[in-house]
Amino acid sequence: MTEAALGGPAAPVVRRIGFHDLKYALRMGLRDFLQCPLYGLVIAALFVAGGMAIAAALRAGGAFWLILPVAVAFPLLGPFVVVGLYEVSHRLEGGQRPGWSQIARRILGQIDGQIPSIAFVMIFFAGIWFFLAHLVFALFLGLSAMTNISTSLDVLLSMRGLAMLGVGTAVGAALAFVLFSLTVVSIPLLVDREIDFVTGMITSVQVVIRNFPIMALWALMVGFLTLLAMIPLFLGLLVVLPVLGHATWHLYRRVLEPA
Repeated sequence: MTEAALGGPAAPVVRRIGFHDLKYALRMGLRDFLQCPLYGLVIAALFVAGGMAIAAALRAGGAFWLILPVAVAFPLLGPFVVVGLYEVSHRLEGGQRPGWSQIARRILGQIDGQIPSIAFVMIFFAGIWFFLAHLVFALFLGLSAMTNISTSLDVLLSMRGLAMLGVGTAVGAALAFVLFSLTVVSIPLLVDREIDFVTGMITSVQVVIRNFPIMALWALMVGFLTLLAMIPLFLGLLVVLPVLGHATWHLYRRVLEPA
């Protein structure tokens, strides 16, 4: 017997989507942000404050070379930050006005749910990324460069330094895309439905495989806009993060059949 026949939740059904669905998701994400900007601004401000604190700590410690790995890994926390934004979009979708109490309950309700399990997966990937970042650094610059890298950017601007940045970025991007495939749909799915995190991640990967060109384009758009927004002291994330968070919810709605 199937799980649905036994009374459990049926497996999500994946749809095929096109470029017009990406435009729709972005348009709706911008609409949700403009309708209720305060929620997005507050949630994004917490994220920006965390980014500024990490960057300040790295500068104070002279660990310039860690800024790039952290910049790549830091946006991976975004899906958890925007759980509250999913709730805002969900309520606007139903014609309701969101409130802080509902958003707080939704966020706190995930503590005992399935999302912390995905958090461990993301922490595992982050650990792999930092290990690979150290490895790439050592392969290109050697351990002798460690004495200079903490006090000067000259090593990073050398030929070997630039090559290290290029390879490190490529490795980080590949790892980030794997993690993107596991979480792009699974997190809003776990917020929306009673389902286990393994099924959520499998469904997310199925979405990426079935709609690979579109989802790869979405990953590039999210990565580019996020990194671009981080350049001016992370301040661009005050707008980019809420819009992308709301848009991710609407893209999730387009790519899966209703429960």
